[in-house]
Amino acid sequence: MGRDTFNQQSLGLPLNTMVKEARILMVGAGGIGCELLKNLVLTGFGEIHIVDLDTIDLSNLNRQFLFRHEHIKKSKALVAKDAAHKFNPKVKLEAHHANIKDAQFNVDWFKGFTMVFNALDNLDARRHVNKMCLAADVPLIESGTTGFNGQVQVIKKGKTACYDCTTKETPKSYPVCTIRSTPSQPIHCIVWAKSYLLSEIFGASEDEAPELDHSKDSENAQEIEKLRQEAQALKQIKEAMGTESFPQMLFDKVYKDDVVRLRSMEEMWKTRRPPEPIDYNTVIQEKEAVDAEANKAKILKDGQRVWSLHENVVVFKDSLERLSQRLTAMKSNSNGDAAEPVITFDKDDEDTLDFVAASANLRSIIFGIETKSRFDIKQMAGNIIPAIATTNAIVAGLCVLQAFKVLRGDFSSTKEVFLSPFAPERLLSSDRFREPNPDCPVCSVAQTRVLVDMSRATLNDLVEDFLRLELGYGEEFVVNSDIGPIYDVEETDNLTKKLSELGIKGDSFLTIIDEDDENPRVNLVLSVQESTTALDDKPIKSLDIPSTRGIEPPASPIPRRKKSILESNDQGTNGVEATTATTNGSLGTKRTAAEALGDDSPETKRSKTEPNGSNGTNSASANDDLILVDDSADGAIVIDDD
Repeated sequence: MGRDTFNQQSLGLPLNTMVKEARILMVGAGGIGCELLKNLVLTGFGEIHIVDLDTIDLSNLNRQFLFRHEHIKKSKALVAKDAAHKFNPKVKLEAHHANIKDAQFNVDWFKGFTMVFNALDNLDARRHVNKMCLAADVPLIESGTTGFNGQVQVIKKGKTACYDCTTKETPKSYPVCTIRSTPSQPIHCIVWAKSYLLSEIFGASEDEAPELDHSKDSENAQEIEKLRQEAQALKQIKEAMGTESFPQMLFDKVYKDDVVRLRSMEEMWKTRRPPEPIDYNTVIQEKEAVDAEANKAKILKDGQRVWSLHENVVVFKDSLERLSQRLTAMKSNSNGDAAEPVITFDKDDEDTLDFVAASANLRSIIFGIETKSRFDIKQMAGNIIPAIATTNAIVAGLCVLQAFKVLRGDFSSTKEVFLSPFAPERLLSSDRFREPNPDCPVCSVAQTRVLVDMSRATLNDLVEDFLRLELGYGEEFVVNSDIGPIYDVEETDNLTKKLSELGIKGDSFLTIIDEDDENPRVNLVLSVQESTTALDDKPIKSLDIPSTRGIEPPASPIPRRKKSILESNDQGTNGVEATTATTNGSLGTKRTAAEALGDDSPETKRSKTEPNGSNGTNSASANDDLILVDDSADGAIVIDDD
């Protein structure tokens, strides 16, 4: 009996063959990634590439079952590859211990995959992979978990909504005056310790901390100025780092002198408990502190218990000394021309976690706020909702089930699946895929690739020769790069500069925004491909658009421009004519990328852009051993073995 006999009976010969021939990219080898990789190799997917820049930590072992204690500090991607290969030695596995945003993982690299799985835990990387898959026209299966809740979504260019079609919740920020002067919750003290005190002593200024909101600073200008003076005093204390008096100087500054100043503002404490300052010498000499010092190693290992005042003082002093020695060593080993070394918070870094936990608890004691254990502070400081192994396993299984539909090209049957164990109806709920948002800034745009000779291409070549002469853009438009605007009609200083001098390199994205008040075109995204050889004629050439100098460029949905520049290029990327997808109500129809780049047909005058795609109608042929699974009946799974 062959290894994949049961897979072939379950999936049918055509789909099982597609599985074995598929080339898969999995981004992330953490909680979901470990479960997903195990499922993929057992299902028999032919080739799988794993990308993850993280290393294995002790806290990962309770839910990432491909890893063992001896793997701690090793690459997640490399260890996952070796562990998963034992499940199915016939599968080709490639591991990349790297950041998915690295230059080596460009659009052409993404194009080489049948589909991509996201198993990530941060918003920025998810958005990057979403954008790359849209540019490469490769299906993406997005997944995520939050505690007991999970979600799976299939993303296909022009057919389903992308990751950015809906607005994502922004990270929580806190007013700086609340954090620095009037904390009332444990999280206020934790953010103060993590984003202010740690940053001021060992890292960048608190002005750069994303969790501190300065948007209302003007209403508290006087208080803000005093806080800035305090920050300046901290910088002077920082110069004493490494000396015996440094812990006491810092402690008395933030837990005594600053608190005394706050207490002097009597109006602030009329309706609330005033803070109580703490003197370092007084506390450190008390018997409880002496005992805590003697049992310091035991205290540091006990992260589940809430520490006392004296225990927090001892941990504060010890972690401060550890971090000071570390920063001093970093400075001595750094290149004099390099940036000043800094230490930033990491939930898995014991030194920074101990410092933040002790610092936050001491501040909570001063303001009469509930103190927390180091374990709780780790979750709160890292914005972590504890991961649940069973949730990861369920979501990983759902990803593979959706992958079968993607392989068949049956995107109309894909669903967004939600795991909500506390919902009143049922554990799993699903909804039909959402159609692309016509106002999405990521997927409802025209896209094309340009070949650029970086050795000589200037911004003027892009603006005048390519956008105006080749594509026929008018006077008013803006060119944005990944780092911000580089051209508009009133800012022409950069025109003589080379694109490389403006931070543009291979696999950069440029967004062209037409600002014509009457006939604005849809946004155009240019994927920059660097030429390996010098171009003979122009330093910028389109890879997708025929040379049609003077013919109208991409147009917007309201209203469209005149003529097509892709009349000879109206096929989908798989050689099948792309189909139109209807959007809801009065929004009209979304169109193919060819239509988006110019079309004068009346029925498409007011439509938005839809990128190229395959027809998505392939289905498995009949087979005696084929078991058909129909999940369209009210969310239930019906097995038909006729």
